[in-house]
Amino acid sequence: MEGSRVFLLDCSSYKFFKEDKMNGLTILLISVAAVLAGYLLYGRYLAKKWGIDPSRKTPAVEFEDGKDYVPNQPIVVFGHHFTSIAGAGPINGPILAVMFGFGWLPVLLWILLGGIFFGAVHDFAAMLASVRNKGKTIGYVIELAIGKTGKKLFLLFVWLFAVLVVAAFTDIVATTFDGFAADGSRLVASGSAATTSMVFIGVAVLFGLYMKYRKPKAIECSVIAIGLLVLCVVIGLAAPMFLGRIGWIYVILLYAYLASVAPVWALLTPRDFINTFLLIIIMLAGFLGIIIARPDVNVAAFAGFTGIHFATGAGRPLFPILFVTIACGAISGFHSLVASGTVSKQISSERHLLPVGYGAMMVECLLAVISLITVSAILVGGTLPAGVSTPFDIFSYAISSFLAVFNLPTEAVRGFFILGLSAFALTSLDTCARIARMAVQEFFTEDGRSCLL
Repeated sequence: MEGSRVFLLDCSSYKFFKEDKMNGLTILLISVAAVLAGYLLYGRYLAKKWGIDPSRKTPAVEFEDGKDYVPNQPIVVFGHHFTSIAGAGPINGPILAVMFGFGWLPVLLWILLGGIFFGAVHDFAAMLASVRNKGKTIGYVIELAIGKTGKKLFLLFVWLFAVLVVAAFTDIVATTFDGFAADGSRLVASGSAATTSMVFIGVAVLFGLYMKYRKPKAIECSVIAIGLLVLCVVIGLAAPMFLGRIGWIYVILLYAYLASVAPVWALLTPRDFINTFLLIIIMLAGFLGIIIARPDVNVAAFAGFTGIHFATGAGRPLFPILFVTIACGAISGFHSLVASGTVSKQISSERHLLPVGYGAMMVECLLAVISLITVSAILVGGTLPAGVSTPFDIFSYAISSFLAVFNLPTEAVRGFFILGLSAFALTSLDTCARIARMAVQEFFTEDGRSCLL
């Protein structure tokens, strides 16, 4: 599309004025520079200001018990934290915000400024507070500050929140894995994604045993994880399993329970570490696609303080809708639950707090930026391509379109992205189930040390 253009939406005579289109590659490069500067300058400043001390013994080392307190290599802990916080949120949020019609600039500014000065600081601070308080959760930190009543009220909220998240993500994953269409025909892509995810679980247990007793170095762990990832995908493509949505709900809830009580080294950490490379592959594919295609941004930079939804025509105020919609991509309270609930008990040295606590959020910001570019590129004239509706559809369709130059099978590429996105939802779900279990235990204890099984 060339030149200046006015996009007309069939809703309240609303107009989107576009002149001199922004390019998606330019947005990506600006974002990369911003998050690098944020990490190297502001992140390091905070680490120095807060007195990060590598010589201090961390709770993972001091209270190692083989269940929750398990010191791990920084790359493994980063993988667990990153995949747990970067579920569906950084993909859904920016896409929905653009669909609300505020323009791409407010979305980008909130992702970058929110991530650098709020989200990453929040994650880093929560993780440090937990590590400095014997690996206890934010609930116990609250008890120190405002007493036991405050702790109990907070833990009750955490449990209710966790139940809601588990329910929502269970439905998302079960719907994705549903092997049957409305007419009863089999959905091969969904069946393959389901098989791959189930194989992930079995492979993760074996990988966890290997890491616990073999104690391989980071490079060896990474090579093995990538190999296992490829194996799982191949098995999934070769042997799709077909089960209905209701059946998958029971299977996923059973898995969530097992993940909430099993030692972290046995399932949660190795599975998240393997999934890290799946997410990295998806992000690299997004980077490569944007670099090659250099897609135009087909929405206005700023459309006003009242956005008009592209699909429904409903008007919504920029505040608070923008900030409510883009949560995990900029700041999310759920991250503090992960940072203090599971991650802080695996940090083997305080020097790892910066790359894990601050760095993981910076990478998540880039994932949110990629999501912003995908929807802004394919939303032409206020209309999405036929058959594309959900954020996952938008993300997978756009990236596969960007990579069309390689003549890859479009449906296969989209299927791979759907597999990856469902895997991340499952990863957030199992971490949230473990947090819910800890919240229940902590609610009924007074000694501050009984969050362990």
